[in-house]
Amino acid sequence: MKLRKFLIEMGGYYAYIGNQHYVDAAGDDNYIDLLLYHRQLRCLIAVDLKVGEFIPEYAGKMQYYLSVFDYKMKLPDENPSIGIIICRSKKRMKVEYTLKTSNVPIGVATYKMHDELPNELRSLLPSPDEIEAIIKELD
Repeated sequence: MKLRKFLIEMGGYYAYIGNQHYVDAAGDDNYIDLLLYHRQLRCLIAVDLKVGEFIPEYAGKMQYYLSVFDYKMKLPDENPSIGIIICRSKKRMKVEYTLKTSNVPIGVATYKMHDELPNELRSLLPSPDEIEAIIKELD
């Protein structure tokens, strides 16, 4: 399974809890894209994937998710949950201003998309059809 390999490559300390994990609070339907557990840090790791540029509202929603996880899921001997927001782009100062007074651990990272995969990488990565099949297996 590709996700397992990815988590092992990240250091082997991550445990997969779920994708599109339901966040049960106040009767609203909320879902976090990926929920992990870090064995060494002894805490939940919430990952939210965004297709556009970072906006401050993303941090507010992540704070909400982390509060719910800490209140409803965190065990007494575990550390507070950590949030990671992955966006297509970000303005550094916007992120700094947004998180400056936050009292919960949230990180913001970016990803890059390319229209074409370099020839030297094509044989190393699965095709779009293979990726789609892998994702269907995860559900």
